Amino acid sequence: MSEFEAYRGLFVAESRENHENLVKNLLLLERGTYQDAIDEIFRSIHTLKGASASMGFSNMEHLCHTMEDVFQLIRSGAAEISPELVNLLLACSDLIERMLDDIEAGGDSSSKNPAEQVKALKEWIEQRGGIPKVNTEASLNMAEAGQPAGPAGDTNTENLPEYEMQITVASDCIMKDVRAMLALGNLKSLGTILSVNPTIEAIDEGKFDSRLELVIASDAGEVALKTAASGTEITEVVIRPAKKPATMTPVESTESSKKAETDKKQSQSPDKSREIKNLRVDIHQLDHIMNLVEDLVINRGRLKQIAEEHKIKEMDEAIGMVDRSVSELQNLMMNIRMIPLNHIFNRLPRVVRDVAQYDSKEVEFVIEGGETELDRSVMDGLNDPLLHLIRNAVNHGIESPDIREKAGKPRKGYVKLSAHRDRDNVIIELIDDGAGINVDKVKAKGIEKGLINPDVAETFTTEQAIDLLFQPGFSTADKISDISGRGVGLDVVKRSIEALKGTIRVETTTGKGSRFELLLPPTMAIVDVMIVRINEKRLGIPISSIVEVANFRRNETHQIGKGEAILLRDEVLQILRLDDMAGVSKASEILVVVQYQKRKCCIPVDVVEGKQEVVVKPLSGFIGNTRGVSGITILGDGGVVPVIDVNTII
Repeated sequence: MSEFEAYRGLFVAESRENHENLVKNLLLLERGTYQDAIDEIFRSIHTLKGASASMGFSNMEHLCHTMEDVFQLIRSGAAEISPELVNLLLACSDLIERMLDDIEAGGDSSSKNPAEQVKALKEWIEQRGGIPKVNTEASLNMAEAGQPAGPAGDTNTENLPEYEMQITVASDCIMKDVRAMLALGNLKSLGTILSVNPTIEAIDEGKFDSRLELVIASDAGEVALKTAASGTEITEVVIRPAKKPATMTPVESTESSKKAETDKKQSQSPDKSREIKNLRVDIHQLDHIMNLVEDLVINRGRLKQIAEEHKIKEMDEAIGMVDRSVSELQNLMMNIRMIPLNHIFNRLPRVVRDVAQYDSKEVEFVIEGGETELDRSVMDGLNDPLLHLIRNAVNHGIESPDIREKAGKPRKGYVKLSAHRDRDNVIIELIDDGAGINVDKVKAKGIEKGLINPDVAETFTTEQAIDLLFQPGFSTADKISDISGRGVGLDVVKRSIEALKGTIRVETTTGKGSRFELLLPPTMAIVDVMIVRINEKRLGIPISSIVEVANFRRNETHQIGKGEAILLRDEVLQILRLDDMAGVSKASEILVVVQYQKRKCCIPVDVVEGKQEVVVKPLSGFIGNTRGVSGITILGDGGVVPVIDVNTII
C-alpha cells in the first residue's frame, strides 16, 4: 500500500468530521447570526480546503476555496446570511459529502464537478462587490516570508496577544507534511501566523521531520489555539506567550544568545519518552478481533465442560484464570465497539430542516442524550429507521403553521429526539406535538386495502389500529410526494428494529401529538440464553425475553379455536409449541413463559439445562431468514443450537 492510500482513510475520517461541523453550524446560522457559528464554519471550510489541497483533490479544494471567499465577506461584515445563501451552501455541502464518498471508494472526486455551485457562489460574491483584498491566503503568504500580517481586513496585529507554539507530529506518521499543513490550516482560522519554521514551501516539498514552530497573533486564547492544533498523530502541542524583545546590555545579549542556542538544541532533541495515546483503527480489524473474542468465549465453554467431565483440579484452576481474562477481554471489546448515538443524531437536523422547508412548515427540533452509546453493529442498522420516523414526524405529524394557529397551538411545531439507558437496554424516544395519528382514517384505509372488514374495524382499539400502520404497503397519505405516500416506511422501520432484536411502541393523542419508543439492546454479539431441550433437540431462548419458568399441568390446558391456552397466575396464556423446529414431544413438563412488548405466551419444553453466555451468529445467506430463529450458537461441546427469536414467534 502506498503512503497516499494509507493516508486516504484518515483524510476521509477527519473531513467527514469537518463536514458534519459545517452542516451543523450552517443550520444554526439559519436561525440567526451567531459569530461562533461563523467562526466554526470558516474553520471547517478552511481545514477541508487545506486537507484536499494537500491530498491533491482539486475539485474539492476549488469548491471549498470559493465557499471560504463567501464567508470571508460575511466575516468582514460586508454581506449577510440569507435563506437563499444557506440553501446554496447546503447544496455545496451535499456535493462535498458526495466527493468524500467517491474518495473513500478509491476515487479522487474528479467525477463530481462543482462548476455549477462555484458559479453560483461567485455570482453571489460579485453582487456584493467581490472579496476583500486582504484575505487569509494573503496573510499566510506574508507569514511565509517572515513578515507580520494582520487578520483578514486588518493588517495591524500590535494589539493582539502573540503566542509561540511547538507542534510535534508522531514519528511514525506516514505523511508528516500533510499533518502539519492540517494543523496550520486550523490555526489560520483563529488568528494570523507571523512566522513558521520550517517554511510553508519547505513543508510542501516534504522537508519536514516532526517539529513545527510558529508564532501566531490571536485573541482566541491558549485553549482554543491548542485545541485547533491538536489532532490525530499530533503527540504534543506546547504554547506560551511570545517574549517581547527588550533592550539588553552587550553581556546580557551574549548570555541570552547562549541560552537561546541551548534552548534551541534542547527543543530539537526528540523526547523519546513521549507516548502516542490515541490511535485510529480500521473497523474491519476491530470486527476481526471481535470474532476472535467470540471464538474464545465458545472455547471457554468447551474447556469448562471438559474440566467438569474429568474433574482435574489443576485444570479447573487454570480455566478459572482463563475465564477471568476472557471475560475482561470481552467487556473491553464491547466497550471499544460502543459508539455515541450522536454519530446518527447529528445528521438529522438537516433532514428536519429540508422536510419542513419542502412542506412549508416551521419546526423546532431538539436532541437530547446523544452521548448514549450503542454497539456499532446495532448502530449500523438504526440509521434508516430513524430517518423514516423523523421524516414522518415532520411530514405527517406536524401541521402547517396556519392550521396550528387555528387550533390554538404555536405556529412552530416541536419535535424531540432523545435517548437514555434503562438497565441493559437503550431507549430512543421521538415525540412531536402535531396532530397525532388519525385512528378513524387508519381504519378506513385498512378497510380500503382489505386488511380488515368494516365490522371488525368498529371493535378495533387505538393500539390495534396503530398496528395497521406497520403493515407492508400501508400509507395514509392522500397523494404521492418526494417525502411520503409510497407505502414504504413504518413496515420497514418495524422489520429493521426487530432485526436488531429491538421493539417499537407507539402512543398517540388526537390533536396533541405522538410518541414513538424504540427499545434496543446495547449489543447483539454475545447474549445470555437459557438452553432447553425439546424432543432431544437443544434450543436457546434469550434470558431477556423470559418472564418465568413454571410446571406444565397438561390437565389444565384448554382448546381455544385451533390453539391451546392455560390459566397461569390469573392470566390466560397461549401455548406455543415449537414442533416445526424440534418435532412433537409428549414429555414436556416445563413451561417457559416469554414476553414481547405486552404479549405473553408459554413454550413447553422437556428439560431446562441452565443459563449460558453464548455468541449468536447470523444465519448464512445460503440458508436465508427463518421465522422464529434469530441465529445460531456453538456450545462448548461443539453442538450447533438455534437461538429463538421471541419477537417474531409471538
